[in-house]
Amino acid sequence: MNFNRAVLKVGSALVAPTKTGCSGQYSLAIAQFITKCQQQGKEIILVSSGGIAAGRTLIHHGSPKLSIPMKKAMASVGQMQMMANWQRFFDTPCSQILITQDDLEDRERFISIKETIQIQLENGILPIVNENDTVTTEDLKVGDNDNLAALVAQVCEADSLFILSDIDGVFTKDPNVHDDAILIPKIDEITDEIYAMAGTSRNHLATGGMKTKIEAAEKATEHGINTYIVNGTKSEVFASLIRKINPGTQFSADKNIISAKKHWLKHTVKSQGRVTLDKGAVNAVLKKGASLLPVGIKSVAKKFDVGDCVDLIDHQTKTIIAKGITQYSHNELKRIKGKHSDDIENTLGHEEGDVVIHRDDMVILDQKPEVKPAQIVPKIVES
Repeated sequence: MNFNRAVLKVGSALVAPTKTGCSGQYSLAIAQFITKCQQQGKEIILVSSGGIAAGRTLIHHGSPKLSIPMKKAMASVGQMQMMANWQRFFDTPCSQILITQDDLEDRERFISIKETIQIQLENGILPIVNENDTVTTEDLKVGDNDNLAALVAQVCEADSLFILSDIDGVFTKDPNVHDDAILIPKIDEITDEIYAMAGTSRNHLATGGMKTKIEAAEKATEHGINTYIVNGTKSEVFASLIRKINPGTQFSADKNIISAKKHWLKHTVKSQGRVTLDKGAVNAVLKKGASLLPVGIKSVAKKFDVGDCVDLIDHQTKTIIAKGITQYSHNELKRIKGKHSDDIENTLGHEEGDVVIHRDDMVILDQKPEVKPAQIVPKIVES
């Protein structure tokens, strides 16, 4: 294994392993690893959880189940504690970058984040990224820092992503329950069977779990980024990484890399509506790589505006086949659905183009149900 620019994701369980805020119990060894990498000329971007966990003791709450406003207050004060905890381990300066889902969805802000990180790396600064929990809402929330780290790895064009957890990697079974659980050192393809090994987190300080780590690995590897899940509680793990030895589970980078724009569209932008296509349109989109024309639209659901992302649904199978940026709003599409492109201007009184979604603004998805049923899978480990 070798890397030149890597994103390290560190979870709350490593930053604040006790209920007394941040500590150097695990973060010191992580910081030493980062310093060694920098001394070797490697570039590191740190995605660190821990803001809420660090602020728990500073905000009186009186309940193990925290409200959203309480979490935001904790994040606000805890973020300062977390940054101070990291900075004390480095002689070089650190930067704080707080982002939301909305920042990543907006293409201009996406590029702005990329440029900021690039300039900081060129000046020997360690970028430390976290979700802006204080201002975020459910609509603007990435949800967990595993997936955030994968998106950051894409933004900064990293070649590797290291997800530091408190377990050695992906196992065939829950190693806390089964003595015969076997560590999987390398995963070349992320399948349903791999996801079936994942479950929810048991750690009350964590927001993710092994499932979110596998989701993050899928996002990153699809963008050509090698991804590793390793145990951040063991100092020998970092010695192995320095010696280019994989101590955990490696997810191999996909060699068939989709464009940065389509990766951003597939994994970052949330769909605001649904557009159902007839058989001819489905065939044109999936097999011919064609743009979506209004004549192939059967129905339109939910409200959305021009420039929003929408899911494209196969009328026959009821599956999501693609998503893309629409040039027409939901009201406009309801008026022109089933019509030929030549009729758009006569129907609407204006025309934004003869296609509803251009193929360059569309990404094909692995087909999945429009409404995904709940799945029961064996629990495995926490973040």
